[in-house]
Amino acid sequence: MSEFNCLVTPVNQVVTEALSTGGTIEYEYFDCGSDVLSSLLYTLFEQNWQQVGVGHIVQGSVLELEFNAAPKLCILYDGYLTVATEGCHLHLCIDTNFGGPLCRTPVEVRKQRQVSRAAFYRRFNAEGNPRSWGIQFWNGADEQLMTILLPNPFVDGENLLPEGKPDLSKLALYQELRDIYVLGIQPIPFSKNPLKHSYISVCTSTRCLPSRKWQPTFDALKSAVENASLDIEVRTSGCLEVCQQGPVVFYSDDRTWYTRVNSSVAETIVNEHLLKGNKVIEHCYPPDSP
Repeated sequence: MSEFNCLVTPVNQVVTEALSTGGTIEYEYFDCGSDVLSSLLYTLFEQNWQQVGVGHIVQGSVLELEFNAAPKLCILYDGYLTVATEGCHLHLCIDTNFGGPLCRTPVEVRKQRQVSRAAFYRRFNAEGNPRSWGIQFWNGADEQLMTILLPNPFVDGENLLPEGKPDLSKLALYQELRDIYVLGIQPIPFSKNPLKHSYISVCTSTRCLPSRKWQPTFDALKSAVENASLDIEVRTSGCLEVCQQGPVVFYSDDRTWYTRVNSSVAETIVNEHLLKGNKVIEHCYPPDSP
């Protein structure tokens, strides 16, 4: 695992494109490595969710979402950032998507799915004045992915502010993030990747046959982790891509999947694997995994 670098190396690439409707859009590209994207997106969704919007914008269609409450989930699993709220959830591929324990995702598809370009943007009107601010992502096929909509000083809710009276304080988040991720003159405010902390999760999907009784497994894991004083989060999750062999458990540090994990097996996983580094081979998935 590469060492976490708190200072982003500037890309120093600025591209300005003319808009067919008049005006221009300016892109300032930045490093889109996993550590950088994880730090930026954690800052946006966990710490500034009330200020940002999420969009998918193409000719003829615009989708814009705002958060009404803090996300209940913000995790990285198999390359995808997942952010979930009470009413919706979103996914963005910011690291290698292997395709579950069997690594079903072909190499060319992995490259296509993952963010390959990222830029802060400013949209200018025909007079050359900036009118909107945000962050744009592209995948390996050069298709536009998610757009992050940053606070706009000309807008208050659904209304435009009176001409000549923008609330310039709304640019604070853009300026702060630009200093960190585009210019590299301020450090990333984390000492390690905030989305890659250790966790062990239990699948709660109804497809986890023959046993859907995940609660005893979760309780046993949580108790054993606490008794061992381990800094590992115990959580539940949706489908872990190992159906019909439940209860299924996933350990994030070394991407290990376990099947048929009852309470006793859960305790053994903690005491042998998490504490000593010895995988419980007879419950690993795939069966021949080391």
